[in-house]
Amino acid sequence: MPVFLVLTEGDSIQRRNQQALKATIYMTGILLSFLFGGTYIINFFGISLEGIRIAGGLMIMSWAFSLLNPKEGGRKLSDEDEADAKEKPDISFSPLAMPLLSGPGSIAVVLSFASQDLSFTNYALITAAIVLCSLGAYIVLRIAPQFVKLLGKTGMAGFTRMMGFIALAIGVQFIINGIKPIIAG
Repeated sequence: MPVFLVLTEGDSIQRRNQQALKATIYMTGILLSFLFGGTYIINFFGISLEGIRIAGGLMIMSWAFSLLNPKEGGRKLSDEDEADAKEKPDISFSPLAMPLLSGPGSIAVVLSFASQDLSFTNYALITAAIVLCSLGAYIVLRIAPQFVKLLGKTGMAGFTRMMGFIALAIGVQFIINGIKPIIAG
C-alpha cells in the first residue's frame, strides 16, 4: 500500500484506480500461470517441493524484515527503481504486479501447491483463492488513500510492522515445512 501510494503520487483518482485494477489482473494471470505451469517448471529445473518451500520462506522473511526495519519504512523498491517506476506511463505490470503483488514469495506458494498431486476440485479451489486474493489486493489499493488518512503516519508505521511480524512468522513456517520432510526422510 505505501509503495503504491508513492508510485501513483500525483495521479488522478481515476488513473490510480486504473493502475490498481490492471495490476491485480496481471497478478491473477501471473499466479495462475505458475499454478497451471508449475509442475513443468519444477520438473524442468529439477526443483523439489522442500526447496521451493525453503526458498519461499526465505523470500517472505526477507520481505518481512524490510517491513520491520523502521529505517526503510517497509519499502520494497530501491530509490532507483522507484524513480524509474514514477517515470513509466504504466506501472501496473512492473513494479506493481511483478514483483510487488505477485513476487517470489507468492509464486513459491503457488508452485508449492502446483507440485502436489491435485484434483480438478483442488485446482478450482486454488484458482478461487488466487482470484479472491487479487480482489482483496484491489480493494486494499483502492482504499489506500483513505486508510492512510485514517491511520495517520504513526498508525501506518505500526500497521506495517504488525504485518511484517505476521509475514515473518509465515516465512519461518514455510522453512519448517520444507525442512521437516528432509529430516524425516
